[in-house]
Amino acid sequence: MATQKKIPLRKCVATGEMKPKKEMIRIVRSKDGEVSIDPKGKKSGRGAYLSKDKDAILQAKKKNILANHLETSIDESIYDELLRFIERENL
Repeated sequence: MATQKKIPLRKCVATGEMKPKKEMIRIVRSKDGEVSIDPKGKKSGRGAYLSKDKDAILQAKKKNILANHLETSIDESIYDELLRFIERENL
């Protein structure tokens, strides 16, 4: 009898959907307040997950969801970097 491997789920802060961790992208705020994309999901700091979906990223930008969740201001370049990241992954 084979046991099924547990797949870790994470909740998208923009859409509220629960998805496997591999289908999400993590944005992290370090202790010194620097916000960056964490493709491996290993950086220390406060993290927020977004679906690898253009609509989810644009919704997070429009409603300022990341800034609220990470409790810091988010630079426009982070959203541009996120959009470029998902475009590269979809090639």
